[in-house]
Amino acid sequence: MGEIVLKAEHLKKVFLSGKKNVEAVEDVSFELRRGEALGIVGESGSGKSTVGKMVTGLLPVTEGRISLLGDDITQMKERSLRQIYRRIQMVFQMPGESFDPRWTLGDGIGESLRNQGMSRREAGKRTGELLERCGLSPEYAGRYPHQVSGGQCQRAALARALAAGPKLLVCDEITSALDVTVQKQILELLLKLKEDEQLSFLFISHDLALVQAFCDRVLVLRQGKLVEEGETEAVIRHPAAEYTKQLIDSVL
Repeated sequence: MGEIVLKAEHLKKVFLSGKKNVEAVEDVSFELRRGEALGIVGESGSGKSTVGKMVTGLLPVTEGRISLLGDDITQMKERSLRQIYRRIQMVFQMPGESFDPRWTLGDGIGESLRNQGMSRREAGKRTGELLERCGLSPEYAGRYPHQVSGGQCQRAALARALAAGPKLLVCDEITSALDVTVQKQILELLLKLKEDEQLSFLFISHDLALVQAFCDRVLVLRQGKLVEEGETEAVIRHPAAEYTKQLIDSVL
């Protein structure tokens, strides 16, 4: 068993909606080890993305504890979070929206490299290497987000995430806006990164076929609660919870 990269204990998230408290996530716990891909599935509104945003510090935790490589990151403030973001990165569903439209893709990728102290020239060279690793030629560094396809932009977003040298990538529906052929290519890229870099992944998706192809284990959420977890093949072939059976029957 590899080292525990991420540990979430009894996570709870409450939002105020009007005058009512709405529990988006309730008592969710899990562990993620080095080189492992953990899927989170469930229908819309099940709390999948909320868990991802709590893990990456984009949403504060109402209750519970999050540890990254043994460090408690639950209540970390902005300055401390900068150090955390070198170890954990999030890739989003719409990559074009996460790049500044006024910057080239190379500027977006190179920003975190320059923040680490690299010269502009070193950052430019490293940016080209990262683009190549993600299946794009270095010339894409000079293009703007609107000048590339969705799949190319998502590859650039992965290159930018890798620039920080993370141990964990949180992927939130990163293939759902792409066509099937491009989805397959992105999945092959993720599998290669997982194998070559021993990266860990928290893979949030409504697509059970993708989760089956990529993830070692899976968590099934329903209305913010964890209803089932286990090895992906075992859960999909022999689901224990009625909700999981319905989820599988509706898509597979």
